[in-house]
Amino acid sequence: MPTIYAIGDVHGCFREMLEAEARIRDDLGQTAGEALIVYLGDYVDRGPDSALVLDHLTRSHDDGLTRITLCGNHDDTFLQFIRDPVERIYWLGSNFGGEATLASYGIDLGDILLSDFESAKSSAKLRRFIPARHIMFLAGLPIFLAARDYLFVHAGVRPGIPLEAQDDEDLLWIRDPFLTIESKLPVVVVHGHTPCSEPEFAAGRIGIDTGCFFTGRLTVLKVDSEGARLL
Repeated sequence: MPTIYAIGDVHGCFREMLEAEARIRDDLGQTAGEALIVYLGDYVDRGPDSALVLDHLTRSHDDGLTRITLCGNHDDTFLQFIRDPVERIYWLGSNFGGEATLASYGIDLGDILLSDFESAKSSAKLRRFIPARHIMFLAGLPIFLAARDYLFVHAGVRPGIPLEAQDDEDLLWIRDPFLTIESKLPVVVVHGHTPCSEPEFAAGRIGIDTGCFFTGRLTVLKVDSEGARLL
C-alpha cells in the first residue's frame, strides 16, 4: 500500500495548498514506495483563490504524486448552484462564502446574476466564466476512500451505521453525533469539515480541518505502516 498524505479543507487557499504539496514532496525523500495525496474536500468558498485551486486539481502533474480529491459539502453546493442558482441561493450567504468563489472567476454578482436572476439564464451566464473541466471535476468527485485501516471522508460518519449503509449527506455534512460518539467502525475516520484550533486525535477519528482560510494553516496527515502522524 502507498504512503497516504491527507490534506484538510483548502477553501480557496491556493498558496497554502502549494506549500502543503511542497512539504509532501520534501518528505518523499525519506519515504520508500508509492505515495498518494488524498484531499478531503472543500476546495472552494471563503478563501480568495477557489478558481486557481480547481485549476490546479484539474490539470496533469509530473511530480509523481497521485491525487485523489474527495467531495466536500461546499464543492457539492457550488455544483448545485451552477446548475440551479435560484434553488441554491443560500450558497451566496456569508456562512458559505460563495461570493468569494464567484469573485475568483471574475464574476460580478450584481452584473451577472442579480440583474436577470432566473435559474436557466443565470446558469448559462455562470458557465461562460467557469471552465467546463471545473464543472466536470466537481460532478465526478468521490465521497470517500477506504484504505488500510482508515476511512478518508469529508465530514464523518453516522455512529452505529455500517459503512455500506451510510448516507452521502451525512458523509458530507455531519458533525454531531459523529464528533461526540465513537462510530465503532473497524477503521479510523480521517475527516475535515469541522474547524479546530489543532488537529484532533480522538477515539475512532482524526480531524484535520484547521481553518486554513482564517488561520493560514493547512494540515497534512501522513499515514503509512507506522500509523498516522502530522507532517
